[in-house]
Amino acid sequence: MKPRLNGKDYGVSAHCPTCKVVTRFEPLSVVVVDGDFIQDGKTYKRVVDSFCRCAGCGRGGLAVVPDNADPASAVVATFFPFSVDAAQLPKAVPLEIVKEFREAEQCASFAATRAASALFRSALEKTLKANGYSKDKDSTLTDLKKRIDAAAGDGVITAARQQKAHDEVRTLGNDVLHDEWRAVTDDEVEDAHHYCQRILEDLYDDRPTVEKLLIAKGRLSSPTPQTSAT
Repeated sequence: MKPRLNGKDYGVSAHCPTCKVVTRFEPLSVVVVDGDFIQDGKTYKRVVDSFCRCAGCGRGGLAVVPDNADPASAVVATFFPFSVDAAQLPKAVPLEIVKEFREAEQCASFAATRAASALFRSALEKTLKANGYSKDKDSTLTDLKKRIDAAAGDGVITAARQQKAHDEVRTLGNDVLHDEWRAVTDDEVEDAHHYCQRILEDLYDDRPTVEKLLIAKGRLSSPTPQTSAT
């Protein structure tokens, strides 16, 4: 979850990387810096730096909180330590795809939403290529759209997952890579994260069954060596 204020004392609710749960970071001291601060297109009159610690393990934290001299107007602009929302991945996912997916998660953890979107798209494309959906196997598969559609046509992903792959992962990544600059929201990144992970589950959770289907469809010539997801 995104860090948020918890109480009028500038405490923060956030995921603690040590406790592995959402907890309250209790404020120890605050430093107020007057002056205009722009966050998400809004101008605030000051910034409060809240030095705090996890109520569970005591780990330190720092929240940068712009407001208008009133906690009711405050938002959490930045919180440290960053906490990566790491999705569970099947053990059979190839290591290079795991690394791409994890780097996307790291970008999302410190609000690099455009970078995260592009990397989730990249992870999806690498996944499909690793499963035989590439120009090397089929000269008609010239882009990601056709590769997603081919995977759905073969039955390795459902029609519903096919649509989500287009809407939440491919199109968003294309917006970042090819279109004019625009802000990418946290919700958009969360959707890309979720559906990219679900497609990895579709392809690698029951890997022997999926490989039999891919071999029968001519996408793979033989089973691929398994690696452990991290």
